[in-house]
Amino acid sequence: MTPPVVLNTGRLPADLLQLLAARYTLHDLATLPDAAARSAWLARHGAQVQAVVTSASTGLDEATLAALPALRVISSFGVGLDKLPVAAARARGIAVGYTPDVLNDCVADLGFALLLDVARSLSAADRFVRRGDWTRGAFGLTRKVSGARLGLVGLGRIGRSIAERATGFRMDIRYHSRRAVADVAWRHEPVLTELARWADYLVVITAGGPETRHLVNAGVLDALGPDGFLVNVARGSVVDEAALLAALQQRRIAGAGLDVYDDEPRVPEAFFALDNVVLAPHIASATRETRQAMADRVAENLAAFFERGQLVSAA
Repeated sequence: MTPPVVLNTGRLPADLLQLLAARYTLHDLATLPDAAARSAWLARHGAQVQAVVTSASTGLDEATLAALPALRVISSFGVGLDKLPVAAARARGIAVGYTPDVLNDCVADLGFALLLDVARSLSAADRFVRRGDWTRGAFGLTRKVSGARLGLVGLGRIGRSIAERATGFRMDIRYHSRRAVADVAWRHEPVLTELARWADYLVVITAGGPETRHLVNAGVLDALGPDGFLVNVARGSVVDEAALLAALQQRRIAGAGLDVYDDEPRVPEAFFALDNVVLAPHIASATRETRQAMADRVAENLAAFFERGQLVSAA
């Protein structure tokens, strides 16, 4: 039997691409030099493609989707769906797979690490020691985390994992989402500004996309106030980056820990001069164990679809 034709459009681990190449007829659109070359390839070969593999950061645009009339399944490396044409795919009966659950722990770990770092000024303290400033005086006082108030913007799989970690710090936990979650003890706050006003630490872990763009805006940041901290491990688009930068510069919030940005990998240079923000290069899921599990799930989704017509993890 002729193996299915699979097209890669994302930045995927080399080991995963080698595995897919051994199982399928794999073509890598990402290796072509420019948009014109990609369009030419799709015009010649697009009708043969039965599956697409991609990453959450790259996704799949609707023009490419339209150029793949025989497409049956999309398997994405990551949990973000905002760059995938999910509605258009479903309308054509195309299955969409992704990699939830396997990255919950590592994203939650980094989210809490950013919270601890910005609260206790660990990165700033490291720079203080390296500059030799300790010989000229003591480092300033920081903020306590244990027993503080934690507000979660979103309570999906990862949000729950962050909340579980926070219980070990005896934190008071509330969350904001469109609907209350039935099986949790934590209090639902339907108004985001009210959650921000209550919280010492506001952690953003909600889905990206048009519906949540700039959900955290200047009003939310003002409600969080000069003693409040923001952590974003969701999508850069969820936070109004210009409003956040202004709030940090003017000390209208105490600080921020960021793993995601609006135009990655380009980060506004004005952030670099601030000691009250911790900047990570979108590494929440970037551990060897989790990235391997994500790669495995991409391959498992394809194998399950072609063998049984069902995905292991369907979006």
